[in-house]
Amino acid sequence: MQKIRIGIIGGAGYTAGELIRILLNHPEAEIRFIHSISHSGEPVTSVHDDLLGETPLLFSDDMDLPETDVLFLCQGHGKSRSFLDNHPLPDSVKVIDLSADFRLNDGSHNFVYGLPELNREAIRYARRIANPGCFATGIELALLPLAGAGLLSDDIHVQAITGSTGAGQLPSETTHFSWREGNLSAYKIFSHQHQEEILQSIRQLQPAFDWEFNFIPVRGNHTRGIFVTAYTRFGGSAGDARELFTNWYCDHPFSVVTSENPSLKQVINTNKALIYIEKQNNKLVIVTCIDNLLKGASGQAVQNMNLMSGLEETTGLKLKPSAF
Repeated sequence: MQKIRIGIIGGAGYTAGELIRILLNHPEAEIRFIHSISHSGEPVTSVHDDLLGETPLLFSDDMDLPETDVLFLCQGHGKSRSFLDNHPLPDSVKVIDLSADFRLNDGSHNFVYGLPELNREAIRYARRIANPGCFATGIELALLPLAGAGLLSDDIHVQAITGSTGAGQLPSETTHFSWREGNLSAYKIFSHQHQEEILQSIRQLQPAFDWEFNFIPVRGNHTRGIFVTAYTRFGGSAGDARELFTNWYCDHPFSVVTSENPSLKQVINTNKALIYIEKQNNKLVIVTCIDNLLKGASGQAVQNMNLMSGLEETTGLKLKPSAF
């Protein structure tokens, strides 16, 4: 069987680097080109130096689109739509976009929202996938079982802490080591750009949801990983909730409902999401942990590629966490 021929647009960022790392070790994938105008002709390892000794690939300003099976778009938000407008693709090319350009179902495109725990069957038959945001992935995994059962019956409160890689590779004041180390700060309180896609996913399962969604994102002093704490009113018992969540995720290999309160290092370098539940008075508290660059970005993109290509969902993604 011929391997899946891969093209990557925007090859110099964090998500592209992680995508390359995964695909180099994917048994059914072959990277044909990694497009970067600013680094054309340079070794991929000149930017992604963690890949030294792993690949001789060079960045290229050429795109062999007719010989591509799956095209990953790893450019900044707003650039994917422009790229597709200016580069008509053969019908045979499947697209997985890691930006925010096509996540909202606004009627202007035919992309499927690529959260397998929500849309797995649609993903299998899709030709265009909008990969979810990192915060959105962690938060949606905390809420989808409740929405699916129609049990979101009050305001939702969420705090989620992200590592500095969630802000991308270009340096800024709040990603600078001397600012980030030993520091925490909240930002975009109740106004983060991922809120709309989270509400869209909730209403896909529970259309009548009309409660407030209160989300406080926090910049953490670590490099990668998202730690979500969500709570809302819940009328059942802790046992009821665990049964609900366990049944929802029982056939989803990367979403693990655990009876142990998790820590972030248990998911770093994996495509895994850990989900923990406890009941406090009349509130259900849900904790989720993901690696923002893997389950929150490139790992989930490869998971979607596997589904679109008829492969086992976990192919190339059985990764060990960096727990120490």
